[in-house]
Amino acid sequence: MKCSEEEREYLRKLVQTHSANVIDSARDYFLESRLHGVAQQVGVRSIRDLIALLRHRPEGNLHRMVVEAMTINETSFFRDGAPFALMERRLIPQLLQARRSQRRLRFWSAACASGQEAYSLAILLMKNFPELAGWDVRIFGTDLSQAMIERARNGNYSSLEVARGLTPELLERYTMHQGHGWTMLPEIRALCSFVRLNLCAPMPLLPVFDGILLRNVMLYISNEDRVRLLRTMHRQLASDGFLLLGSSEQLPENLDLFDVHLQAGACSYTLRL
Repeated sequence: MKCSEEEREYLRKLVQTHSANVIDSARDYFLESRLHGVAQQVGVRSIRDLIALLRHRPEGNLHRMVVEAMTINETSFFRDGAPFALMERRLIPQLLQARRSQRRLRFWSAACASGQEAYSLAILLMKNFPELAGWDVRIFGTDLSQAMIERARNGNYSSLEVARGLTPELLERYTMHQGHGWTMLPEIRALCSFVRLNLCAPMPLLPVFDGILLRNVMLYISNEDRVRLLRTMHRQLASDGFLLLGSSEQLPENLDLFDVHLQAGACSYTLRL
């Protein structure tokens, strides 16, 4: 039996409250298709039964499972290309020049999904900037989904996943073939750490970052939450650091915190001082 409109609206509000993810009514098919697996996992016969459980249980693991099931986890190695070219040619060299005395860099892959973005940055740094060998470099990956964080920490990917973005040369140099898939080399994994984090909840204490990759997140949240999230990014970004958004994302018109730089076919953002 299909969910009623009232039940679908309950699910939309639950997901938005806990993740800021806005699910338009036109995507109700997505809502229901994603939750069939959760219903089976907790041993109920239908999504309507799942909703009944949600309504009668205190907020906890079941609510988290539902919210995480609705998260968009689309990612790939070196996704979209141009932002990585921009980092290689201009943004990272600028940081190297500015950080010569500290010899320390911090990057944040926000909404990292299963980790390909963070590992792509690690590969970019190791391949193109050998002088960083003596530096203190860390890439932090965060995501709402604990399952995605565990996948990222494992650093294991299928042949299909590595084929999306890794050339044969990169595959040979920075991964190991294991079983039916590929694992990132220990020296690549050592640059990255992954923790679960809700970007739209109160933030824990975080370091100041030299570069933040916040790509394809704002497509799914309200304008109010976009502004709130970008204010958080503004607080966490070094005064001379960079922010990268997705190729189809723009800053809200009512936000005046960042300067826009169009370079090498991609946009980067710096603090407006």
